[in-house]
Order: sequence, then C-alpha cells, then structure tokens
Amino acid sequence: MATTLEQRGEVTAGVCRAARRRGRKVVMRIFFTGGSGKAGRHVAPYLVEQGHQVTNADLVPLDRPGVADLRVDLTDAGEVYSALAGLATFDELDLPEKPSYDAVVHFAAIPAILKQADAATYATNVLSTYNILEAATRLGIPKVVFASSETTYGVCFAQGERKPLYVPVDEEHPTVPEDSYAMSKVANEVTARSFQARSGIDVYGLRINNVIEPHEYAELFPPFLTDPALRRRNIFAYIDVRDLGHMVQRCLETDGLGYEVFNVANADMSVAATTSEVVERFYDGVEVRREMGRDETFYSIDKARSMVGFEPQHSWRDVLDDPGAS
Repeated sequence: MATTLEQRGEVTAGVCRAARRRGRKVVMRIFFTGGSGKAGRHVAPYLVEQGHQVTNADLVPLDRPGVADLRVDLTDAGEVYSALAGLATFDELDLPEKPSYDAVVHFAAIPAILKQADAATYATNVLSTYNILEAATRLGIPKVVFASSETTYGVCFAQGERKPLYVPVDEEHPTVPEDSYAMSKVANEVTARSFQARSGIDVYGLRINNVIEPHEYAELFPPFLTDPALRRRNIFAYIDVRDLGHMVQRCLETDGLGYEVFNVANADMSVAATTSEVVERFYDGVEVRREMGRDETFYSIDKARSMVGFEPQHSWRDVLDDPGAS
C-alpha cells in the first residue's frame, strides 16, 4: 500500500535523500523542466510556496522570486546530465557538500500540434523525456513526475470527430492517437515505464487535461457555456492550473507506487450542459459505464483521488454564473 511522506515518522534515504522537514511538510530540492510554460509558470512558484527549492530548467527564464533559472537544452543529453548533477544556486557553494535533487518534475515540451513541424514536435518531446529519465535514474534521483496528456486517448487532435470508447474516460481506456504530439506522449509513457522497471524509482505520469489559468474563466468560458460543442475535443474537461499544482504536490508526497499514470482534471465539466445532456447530444451509442453526477467530468479522476489524495478545489462556477443552475 502506498504511503505519504506526511504519514511517515521519518524520511529515509531511499525516499528523499536531501529532503528536510518543516513541521510535517517535506521540503524537497526539485528540478523542474518547462517552468516558463503556461502550466509551469504557475506550478513551479506553487511548489516554492509549499516550501520546496525549485530549479527551472528551460530555454527562457521564469524570473520569479524563489525559483532558480537554468538554461538547459533538454534535447542535449550532456546538458541534461550536467544540469541534474550540478548546483542550483550560489548559496549551495557554502554547503559542506554538493546536494542532490530529490525529484524531477518534467513539464517541458512542444505543447501541441501546429507549433512546429510534426517531426520536430515528436523528436523534441521524445528525446527530451528520454534524456531526463536516463539522467535522473543514473543519478539515483528517487522520483520523477512527468507531464503526459489528455491527447493520448486519441480524441483531442483526431481528424474529424472521434468519440471515446466509453465514458467516463479512465486510465484503462486505449491510447492510440494519430497525431505527432499525442504519439510523443504515448512514447514517453512507454519510456518512463521502462526506466522505472530498470531503476525501481517512483515515476508518475500526469495525463493533464486542458490547462486553464484563473483569468481565462472570464475570457474563454462564456462561449463554452452556450455551445458545449466547443469542448468536445477536450472530453468537456479542464484543469485549473492551481489544482494542477496541488496534484504535483500530492505526487511528490506519495511514495511507493512505482509506475503509474493519472488523469488530471477538475471535478466538473467546462460546459453548462448536464452530463445527461452531453451524453444525449455527443455520446449517443457510447457506453456509459456508471451513473454520473449532474456536472461530473467525463475525464475520470477517481484514480488520482484514491491513490494520491488529489482533490481539486477550483471551478469556473467560482467566477461565472451557471446558466443551468436552479
């Protein structure tokens, strides 16, 4: 059975070699890739707020207080290894010996199709992830949390309309996408599982749904509430970036799972239509595997809730009125 660091009486060398406690919290030295991206620029500072020491490895700096910036080309294996084995700040020169990283959070990627040529998207995402996992495992870093994607289920970037085989979509749903971005994420999951089997460390993959920043509720969501078809490709789901930070924190605090993948989304849908209305309009003929709540996400987060204690706290309903609410 998995246990959390908060529940343990002490932190062992096999879990977090350099972690320190402040009260009941574990303080970790974290190597965070892609901290300057849409999700990373929120999650990296969130981890700092939790008391962690965070190094942002990216091609552009984040420039946020408490986050150390380090320019690293993640497609270069030598740079990755050197960065993971090296110092993060000048202050670390005063330590009696060079510290090691306790965890890697790997968010860096070309984030979607149509950003670069398909071949470049696939090559960059796959090679960077391989380099991170190889360096982390060879250096004995005990935990890697990496960003996978909702797109692995083959719905988001499908040509034409593609429906899931069943709803709610859980982690057992087949992952057979046809686009370069999602293919790279599936390949990364296979690579991560193989490195975990070789090393025995904890490697957790996050199949992150459409990331939403707080200001985007007022900017983006009003059309979604009137036309749910706009959210079909995202399986009508979303993840508030603040709750994504919470999910990463829960993964850092939960040990002993080996290799796992988790859907990451908010508890409700990103549309005002009810679940029954969505099923009737968009999922006719699709198996509904269990009874669902009125506004429950079709992108199941049951596994994340039960295995790492993920419990999202935010919703577009905190900002906008639900036109369907009585």
